[in-house]
Amino acid sequence: MAVASEGVRPAGAPIIEVEGLTRHYGKLEAVKGISFEVYPGEIFGFLGPNGAGKSTTINMLCTLLRPTAGRARIAGYDLVTQRNKVRESIGLIFQDPSLDDRLTADENLRFHATVYGLPAAVSKQRREELLKMVDLYDRRDQLVRTFSGGMKRRLEIARGLLHYPRVLFLDEPTIGLDPQTRLHLWSYILNLRQQKQITMFLTTHYMDEAEYCDRIAIIDHGKIVALDTPSRLKDMVGGDVIRLRTSDNAVAAQQIKEHFGVEPRENKGELVFEIAGGEELVPRIVEKVTARIASISVRRPTLDDVFIKLTGREIRDEEADARELMRGFMRSRRWGRR
Repeated sequence: MAVASEGVRPAGAPIIEVEGLTRHYGKLEAVKGISFEVYPGEIFGFLGPNGAGKSTTINMLCTLLRPTAGRARIAGYDLVTQRNKVRESIGLIFQDPSLDDRLTADENLRFHATVYGLPAAVSKQRREELLKMVDLYDRRDQLVRTFSGGMKRRLEIARGLLHYPRVLFLDEPTIGLDPQTRLHLWSYILNLRQQKQITMFLTTHYMDEAEYCDRIAIIDHGKIVALDTPSRLKDMVGGDVIRLRTSDNAVAAQQIKEHFGVEPRENKGELVFEIAGGEELVPRIVEKVTARIASISVRRPTLDDVFIKLTGREIRDEEADARELMRGFMRSRRWGRR
């Protein structure tokens, strides 16, 4: 397992400070004393497989779940003792749709403005501004049930920004959307960061989306195992990625280890290993491996390769995390009544 790194830290004071944050569920330690910082204007990515502690961490940072131990501050406010101030400072785009489809786009925003206590004149001005920003102003009086998935996502982003949060949490913002809609939505997100200089805390299992992040923290088994820029994380892979499928992977793996000094790992019936100058080595690999080669490929490393190298498995759809988020929300309702 890799050791968590400090990464390349931007200048200035952090807007999110996390130190030793821990969460227990009975005997299960879901989050194990993690520490990191996020800086103003960053797009900060948080990646992890099911059960890694990703959504538990986000639930705590969004005050939906109380930490067992540790401390965190968002926009200068303590997560536990000043949670109402924290809530005023953040916006949250849930993984699952959370709009009322029986209301119009404008009515959804107006309800959110009422919850946050915005004066009527301020609410009206911001609703118009944000609906124009996400290209939904002409559809403001239409029922949300008539909207496409991408339109609903854009409206949720507008709703999350209505009270001018310092930090916007986006939990799988493009899940379930087709590739073209995902691309369009990301253009809105990046334009939003440029216009508002807002800090974004993103979770995604789409590795191409993670490339948009300024820095990425990878969490596994409740611990942060790496934290750095996407390019520096990919440097950890250590060369080109070669994938090889043979008639006898055990024999091929042994021969590759003997001749090239690297130990392949098996993934979904393929041998995978990293080595410098992969393209030039392919003919030599074909020559030295006596097992019949069904396929061989070589490419530059991606964040998928980093994730597999660090955790030993691939990112999958985060269905378990969605259920965890809802359980955390229900717990927060009980916490809030204390």
